[in-house]
Amino acid sequence: MGNGATGFSEQTAAAIQRARRHSLGDLLHRTAVRYPGKTAVVDGDTRWTFAEFDAAVNRCAAALAEQGLAKGDRLALLSHNCRQFAVLVYATARLGVVLVPINFMLNAEEIAFILDHSGATAFVVEDALAATGEKALAQSSAPASVRARIGSSSQAPAGDWADLDAWIGGDGDPGEPDVHIADDDPLRLMYTSGTESRPKGVMLPSRSLISQYVSCVVDGGMEHDDVELHSLPLYHCAQLDCFLSVDVYLGATSIILPSPDPARLLETIERERVTKLFCPPTVWISLLRHPDFDTRDLSSLRKGYYGAAAMPVEVLQELSRRLPEVRLWNFYGQTETSPLATLLGPDEQLSHAGSAGRASLNVETRVVDDAGNEVPPGEVGEIVHRSPHVTLGYYENEEKTAEAFAGGWFHSGDLGVMTADGYLSVVDRKKDMIKTGGENVASREVEEALYLLDGVAEVAVFGVSHPHWIEAVTAVVVPKQGVTLTREQVDAHAKDKLAGYKRPKYVVFADALPKNPSGKILKRELRTEHGEIAAREG
Repeated sequence: MGNGATGFSEQTAAAIQRARRHSLGDLLHRTAVRYPGKTAVVDGDTRWTFAEFDAAVNRCAAALAEQGLAKGDRLALLSHNCRQFAVLVYATARLGVVLVPINFMLNAEEIAFILDHSGATAFVVEDALAATGEKALAQSSAPASVRARIGSSSQAPAGDWADLDAWIGGDGDPGEPDVHIADDDPLRLMYTSGTESRPKGVMLPSRSLISQYVSCVVDGGMEHDDVELHSLPLYHCAQLDCFLSVDVYLGATSIILPSPDPARLLETIERERVTKLFCPPTVWISLLRHPDFDTRDLSSLRKGYYGAAAMPVEVLQELSRRLPEVRLWNFYGQTETSPLATLLGPDEQLSHAGSAGRASLNVETRVVDDAGNEVPPGEVGEIVHRSPHVTLGYYENEEKTAEAFAGGWFHSGDLGVMTADGYLSVVDRKKDMIKTGGENVASREVEEALYLLDGVAEVAVFGVSHPHWIEAVTAVVVPKQGVTLTREQVDAHAKDKLAGYKRPKYVVFADALPKNPSGKILKRELRTEHGEIAAREG
């Protein structure tokens, strides 16, 4: 019988689908065919070729399938950067299992929410994070019956935890699993802090991710002979999907570090002859200030990337002076755009300092008013995008998804200004997001946590300029009448309720908060009043 508009039999249509497949899981295999003996991944003493990496992924996928995982299941991953993280990215993609990377700085309660909301049927935890993972499971009702550890010792994991390295290791290649993955099948569920007290799950399929990879390659000057150092967390779309996955797609070499320690970064650039590096401004600043910067041979470095915040002009000038051969790109976007949306190229860094650049290859960007109408150049409005980069929506959240896609554009929640020639500047965050040290912090989440402290009448949380963190979480607290609160009490409460990077770095006590006639707190006034707090308090 005919099959839809094609007129082909179901058998022929299925064969065509298999021949045309282009999913996330295919990218590594195709690179392994092109460059089987080339170094793909370096992680400590482990060095894998693309052929070895591909075989490890197939062994892991086979082991996951043996445990009963199948297309549509969710696997939560709590780990620092490591080769096993990279293996799971592609092993889950080949099975159609949805990977749920979790921010390792979250506390057990926050992790338990993600396990529950995603309905994770599997949980993989690095040994160093095992205690937190166990606490999260104890507070969770998720059906995470498949459990594995990424071990740092030779001892087998205790209890009902399997050893992930045993699944990855061994000889031979069982081949790719025979699972059809459509372009818009969700393969990734990335939890991002929103304005609500709970994060939202961003669904990303192959189409969104691969379209974004193409934009990164073309506009970001990326090539197969790059040697890139990956030290920022892979649970973020930025390091994972603007850089590591693009390197796999192209056949570039990836050096994986667990964290952006400046001394180790500089030593690794010299030893591995790294050509390409992504860091938020805070890490670039820490490299420039480190005593090893002028003693290490950094002559191999050719490409530098930053994002999460604007780079201060004085730092741009210092980078161009001390690393004159390095070309810089500024990437702007968010998890919902996989994440690249706009970028500023190497020849525009100083002439358009502070700008987020222009829309990338596969993106159309506008600035609109509250009715969705495009505003004239120079006028503030909300930044919206149309692009295959964009998410499928928020997992099990129809209301927020409909709101984000109003009018057929994805609404970023950021406020910006566009020039007549298409350069975008981000001027504020419509949803009061604070970006501190490259991490997103929702002000409302921090506020709700602080409201749980006895004696708090009102609280407003916002970001202020900071020389290292770019933005620092700041709280203005109004105590209840007759109550005296101390900074130590607020700090102790925040430590109990929030991940470290979400806790206020500055706390100010006040008699009242500024409000407009309708009662809305005027955070802009608070930012102005306390904008110099970092300079005053250090």
